[in-house]
Amino acid sequence: MINIDYTSRTPIYEQIVNEIERYVTLGVLKPNQKIESVRELASNLGINPNTVKKAYDELERRKVIATISTKGTFIADDTKSLTELKISEKLGIIKAEISELQKLGISKDDIFKNLMK
Repeated sequence: MINIDYTSRTPIYEQIVNEIERYVTLGVLKPNQKIESVRELASNLGINPNTVKKAYDELERRKVIATISTKGTFIADDTKSLTELKISEKLGIIKAEISELQKLGISKDDIFKNLMK
């Protein structure tokens, strides 16, 4: 399920964080859903378990996942705020890009016409 680009300059642990956050945002991973253990994911991806542990630690820090001793690792109860944050982030990027295009003299109408092609 998680896709890693081994040739990317983005560290593998960050790619794992980004992929899991993306799946949560898209609703593929749902609140309270159990996810692979550190060892399972490391084995499936063919990477060092410490890399997955680092990603999981970051996801816990961001309150995306929660680890329950002897039970496993789960998607956190409240991921709605993550989804809202990701949408807000993406909209901010789009607005900035539109602003840049307008500074280059392209009208909003032309921008949207080209987007809809």
